[in-house]
Amino acid sequence: MESKGNFGINDSDASQCPFLSGKQNTVGGGGVKNRDWWPNELKLNILRQHSPKSDPMGDDFDYAKEFNSINFAELKQDVLNLMTDSQDWWPADYGHYGGFMIRMAWHSA
Repeated sequence: MESKGNFGINDSDASQCPFLSGKQNTVGGGGVKNRDWWPNELKLNILRQHSPKSDPMGDDFDYAKEFNSINFAELKQDVLNLMTDSQDWWPADYGHYGGFMIRMAWHSA
């Protein structure tokens, strides 16, 4: 189709909408991005890497096999001991850290 005039925005036929058809002659910038407002933001794209070099377990690690080897009765007892063993440097409320864990989860939400 031959262009019959320049409407200042697009090269288009006069019978067509000058804003939706044809090639735009002038294009603005990319707009305001998040990094324009917060230029010193923490770059989190480093966390999206999936490299064998960053895998601490290695290629021969079998997660399902290791998971099935857990003794859950022993694990449950370890957690119970941890939750009820009050420390002098951070005493447990009423002899149990359960309330503390709930408060920390509440504040982190």
